[in-house]
Amino acid sequence: MQVLVQGRANSRTAMLNRPSSLNALTASMAARLNRLYESWEENSAIGFVMMKGSDKAFCSGTDVVALYRLLNEGKTEECKAFFESLYKFVYVLGTYLKPNVAIMDGIVMGAGAGISLPGMFRVVTDRTFFSSPEVQIGFHPDAGASYYLSRLPGYLGEYLALTGEKLNGADMMACGLATHYSVKEKLPWIEERLGNLITDDRSIIENSLDQYGSLVHPDGRSVVHRLERIDEYFSYDTMEEIVEALETQVAESNEIWCATVLNKIKEASPLSLKVTLQSIREGRFQTLDQCLAREYRVSTRWVSQYVSNEFREGVRARLVDKDFAPKWDHPKLEDVSDDMVASFFSPLGEVEPELNLPVTIREPDV
Repeated sequence: MQVLVQGRANSRTAMLNRPSSLNALTASMAARLNRLYESWEENSAIGFVMMKGSDKAFCSGTDVVALYRLLNEGKTEECKAFFESLYKFVYVLGTYLKPNVAIMDGIVMGAGAGISLPGMFRVVTDRTFFSSPEVQIGFHPDAGASYYLSRLPGYLGEYLALTGEKLNGADMMACGLATHYSVKEKLPWIEERLGNLITDDRSIIENSLDQYGSLVHPDGRSVVHRLERIDEYFSYDTMEEIVEALETQVAESNEIWCATVLNKIKEASPLSLKVTLQSIREGRFQTLDQCLAREYRVSTRWVSQYVSNEFREGVRARLVDKDFAPKWDHPKLEDVSDDMVASFFSPLGEVEPELNLPVTIREPDV
C-alpha cells in the first residue's frame, strides 16, 4: 500500500509509503489521498488529520518517470487524469475544514510541497530541504506552486522557481513556508502528543506543536540574506532582462553567487523558464483555485506536446538516461516566442474540459 493510514482516537495520519522512490506521487496515491481526506472531513469522530512520509523523504514530488513512460506508450489521457486528481487534492487541502498537519521531514520537492504547503500547520526539521526543480526537466512548478511561491517575500518565488535552489528547514521558517521547526529526534514526541489529543480546536494543536518546536535562525549562507540581491535581478519583466542583468554583473565583478545562479538558469529549458515566469507572475493576483486551473492548462499542454517535446526530453536526460545533456527543441530564450508561451495559458477549448474544482461547495462565499 503506497499510502498507509495510522488511526488514533481522534485523528488520522496518512503516511506516504514509497521509500524506494522517495515517496514520489503516483495516480493511485493522489486518488487515495483525495478519498481519505474527504472521508475524514465528513467523519465527526475525527478532529484533525496529519500527513507524513516514510524513511528519508516526505515526498519528492510527482513520479515523472512514470509519466514519461505513459507518454512513450501514447497514454496522454492518463497523464492528464493524474494532474486532475493531484490538483483536486491540493485544493481540498487548501480549503480543508479541519485542522491539518504536515510533518515535512526530509526531501520536499515539487508536488510534495503542493500536498503540504497549502495546509494549516507545516512542520519542518533539521533534515528538511525544499526545492522546485521543474524547469530543469522541461516542465513548470505546479500543484499550487504559482500560488505559494508568488506569495513569498519580494521576488524570492521567481528565484526559487527559475533556479530550483534548495531551502532548508530554517530557510522555510524564515520566509513563511513552514509554521513550526523541530529537530528530527523530537518528531516521535510530537506525534505521540498529537495522537493523544481529543480535539478539533486549532489553537490546542498549535500549542502542542509550539511546545516541541525550536527557535531557529538561517545560517550566514542562507538565501534569505540575499533577498535584496534577488529582488534586484528577478524583478525584471522578462527572462531576457533577468539573464542580461546577471550576465552584466558576472562580467563586471565575476561574483560567484551570480555566476552560479546564471549557470542554473542556463541548464533549464528556455521554454520552461518563460512559461514559469509568467505563471508565478499571474499567480500573485489569483486565488488557489484559479492558480490550479491555470496550472492544469499548462500541464496538459506539456504532456500533449502541444508546442514541444521538452518535458519528455528533460525527464529522459535527468532521470532516465541520466546523461544530463537535454536537447531542447528551443535551446535559446530568443527561440521562444511570446505566442508559444501564450499558447500554454489559453483556454483548453470545447473538446478538452478545464479543471473542475468544487469551489461553490467548498468556498460558498467566494
